[in-house]
Order: sequence, then C-alpha cells, then structure tokens
Amino acid sequence: MELLTPLKVRGKWAYLYRAVDKFGNTIDFYLSPTRNAKAAKRFLGKALSGFKDWEKPNIINTDKAPTYGLAISELKAEGKCPTDTEHRQVKYLNNIIEADHGKLKQLIKPIRGFKTMKTAYATIKGFEVMRALRKGQAGAFNFSNDALGEARLVERAFGIGSSALSEAMIMLENHLQSDKI
Repeated sequence: MELLTPLKVRGKWAYLYRAVDKFGNTIDFYLSPTRNAKAAKRFLGKALSGFKDWEKPNIINTDKAPTYGLAISELKAEGKCPTDTEHRQVKYLNNIIEADHGKLKQLIKPIRGFKTMKTAYATIKGFEVMRALRKGQAGAFNFSNDALGEARLVERAFGIGSSALSEAMIMLENHLQSDKI
C-alpha cells in the first residue's frame, strides 16, 4: 500500500509517501518535510480516511521502516484503522507499488528539485491526477465517458471551478461539430 521516496525541496530532503491498491490504482499521496512516525501516521490516517469502513484494507504492505508499525498501531488504537488489519513488511510484496512508483520517478527526476513544498505538492498532484486518468481511474467520476467528464475530474482535483475547463471543452466540442456540418 505504501512507498516513500525522497526528493529535494529548496535543497533539503522531503519525502513523498504514496498509497497504491493491489490493482495498481493510486489511493493517495502525502508530501512531508520529515520522515518519522508522526508523518507516517498522518499519511496513513489520510489514506484510510478516504475509505468507507467496509472498504478499508485487510492487509497493509510497507517497507521495513519501523515508523509504519508504530503509526499503524496508533491508528488502530484510535479506531481509524481496523484492528484486524495485518501489517506486512516483506520487500517483494511491494512490487506493485515499486513498478507504479518508478513511472512517477521518471517524471520527477528531470525537475531536479522544487523551490517550495507548495509547488512540489501542486506538481506532484498534477502528475498523480494525469497518471490516474491514464490508468483509467477516472471511470467512476466520468459519467459522460468523454473528454468533458475528464475535464470535470481535473476541475475537482485542482479546485478550478465548475466552469472554466468545462466551458472550454463545450466550446471545442461545438466548434468540432460545426466543422462536420
């Protein structure tokens, strides 16, 4: 479910936590200036809060960092993580997320660092949304099954507003239809 990647922000290391389900779909990500149990707990709590009770995972695979065990046990004690959730720290079980994460690293590597945490977060959010579209994760939100539906998803993800991108797509569609006539 999780992977941690270091990246540079203003010359200092920051850490990108990512959660991916067993099918390779991105669940959530979190960018933190620290790599400790508090950051791991915040990330896992954020990722788990997006699930309904019946959707929460039975198994969480992580790397061998001791911070995850502490974070998961604290989340269980607070009732944010099911008590029967198994935490597995086996390297080869992370292969799905490692493969998915490698593609994101290819996008981040040429950037060579960010000026601020805000710009790093915004850039990575853009990468994650576009990768989710490419992986077909937008299907649940794309009711019209066209570019307009994808535009609405992007609007929601970035808080653009329900008119800017949608109106541009409608105008483009109308223009293309008028050319066919």
